[in-house]
Amino acid sequence: MPPRRSASPMPGSMHLFRVAGISVQVHWSWLVFAIFQIQYRGGEYGSQFWKVAEYMALFAIVLMHEFGHALACRQVGGRADHIVLWPLGGVAYVNPPPRPGAWLWSIAAGPLVNVGLVPITIGASAIAEIAGLPDSSPDAARFLSNVAWINLLLLGFNLLPVYPLDGGQILQSLLWFVIGRPRSLLVVSVIGLVVGLIAVVVALVWQHPWFVIMAAFVVYQSYQGFRNARVLARVEAARRPDVACPACGFHPPAMDLWTCERCRGRFDLFAHAGTCPTCHSTYSVTPCPECHKASPIASWYRGTP
Repeated sequence: MPPRRSASPMPGSMHLFRVAGISVQVHWSWLVFAIFQIQYRGGEYGSQFWKVAEYMALFAIVLMHEFGHALACRQVGGRADHIVLWPLGGVAYVNPPPRPGAWLWSIAAGPLVNVGLVPITIGASAIAEIAGLPDSSPDAARFLSNVAWINLLLLGFNLLPVYPLDGGQILQSLLWFVIGRPRSLLVVSVIGLVVGLIAVVVALVWQHPWFVIMAAFVVYQSYQGFRNARVLARVEAARRPDVACPACGFHPPAMDLWTCERCRGRFDLFAHAGTCPTCHSTYSVTPCPECHKASPIASWYRGTP
């Protein structure tokens, strides 16, 4: 995913707090959905308190999952500044270095958090059963059991090999090792489109609006992934073999990827030796289009690190 500025990456999001420089935000639709679920959900609990507690537990599990992505991305030298929670789950806006191993670890770390929570949540529910909590406090026992199931369901759902779910992105990272980034993204986006369209039809037949929304989201994101794969393929074909970012090894394509700060014209920095062809402004340092780290232009000609 591309890096985001300090402003909210998802319009309509509200800042909650910041941890380790990562802004945690919640979209307004999450609050509406939470209120609806708490207010109109069936009477599984005897008290509204436990409905609120269960939804807050869901909030915490999703948030820990997204922090797994963000912190893993930073561990491999990437950028992660925002986490946004919304009704379809959470989104960690991460930008790992352009290496399949870095992407694989950044994506896999999210589900690994859920794996770590499995013995904790199931263990708490089992201890409650042994202690006789279902008889003394049935709501509390049901809450612990539901939290364990929520974590298991989130883990299983996220590991489905369908783009843009974590499982689909893990599959892309593994394919990246073999067939490269553009083709790997193309493969998983096509899988996501096919599965998403089938899911939309099934959800419409079942008349389940929530599944229709989720399936439509998969279709939309897969279509965006398909378009990005085509762009990446064109960029890959135009790469300069003699020029490389000294920070990440990215070979820039022979394209107008740089914008002049003075005249705002776009130009190919390396085709014009660091000089804007429109206003003749000269640049001695440039950020990498891939990792966004600035380096002297002369150092780009020394080859990959």
